[in-house]
Amino acid sequence: MSYISVRGLEHYYEWIRQPETSGNKPVMVFVHGWCGSAKYWESTAKALADKFDCLLYDMRGFGRSLLTAAGKSTPSESQTILQTEPSPTKAEITYALEDYAADLAVLLDALEVERVYINAHSMGASIATFFLNLYPQRAEKAILTCSGIFEYDEKLFAAFHKFGGYVVKFRPRWLGQIPFADKMFMKRFLYRPLPAEVSQAFLADFLVADYEAALNTIFTSVSQTAAQVMPQEFKKLTVPTLIVAGERDRIIPAAMGREAAALNEKVDFVEIPHTGHFPMLEDAPTYLKCVQEFLEVSH
Repeated sequence: MSYISVRGLEHYYEWIRQPETSGNKPVMVFVHGWCGSAKYWESTAKALADKFDCLLYDMRGFGRSLLTAAGKSTPSESQTILQTEPSPTKAEITYALEDYAADLAVLLDALEVERVYINAHSMGASIATFFLNLYPQRAEKAILTCSGIFEYDEKLFAAFHKFGGYVVKFRPRWLGQIPFADKMFMKRFLYRPLPAEVSQAFLADFLVADYEAALNTIFTSVSQTAAQVMPQEFKKLTVPTLIVAGERDRIIPAAMGREAAALNEKVDFVEIPHTGHFPMLEDAPTYLKCVQEFLEVSH
């Protein structure tokens, strides 16, 4: 397991690649969604490793990039740490989507990776959209899975934030030991069930996510500001981009992705039937076919 310091905070990262051809391929970086980790991208990365060196990482506050009370992540002695920087205090850590995009740029600098293909999901896709506009020279193409634009509704957003706050605050670790808790947790996200070990990993990531990171990214990703800003971000994209939607996604309905794609001729849109919020796992063959066709076509 490897960690690297990004703006003073240790981030977990790993490479999935074929050793005999490593370094001779373009790099594809994968960005996970809210309260998730790079774990759920592993199968997709392995399927694309014949053509890409795949870089997976956990965003700060999530997965294996957890924060202590002082604001610094603490990998174990068996883990490799690269690059040392002064660690920020908890008060200095911010959770704007643009800041997470800047984290990605610093991560790539630290790993000496200049240009990448991006495959990002849900909240991670919003972060990737900011990255594409802030650093367009660093991206070849992008796949935004389960992304789109939404209209601001004050009452609905207030209720969502209140409910989300309760969900983040009350996460007993023992929940992961209850039979079928993982299936109940994932039910809203899926149209097709996933293997037990995959659902259990999702629940485990949710239960260990840093409280401040989990709570604050609810407010930054689902907000009046985001509703106003994201359409403009989609309009500004200059990097060839594919939005992949799940036909039965209840978290970010396909219509939101279709609306975002319609704003920019650089953005293509595809909807995968009979899938929910994780089409890359619910129907991997169709998802990979769509992604590979997009990557092979020049804009």
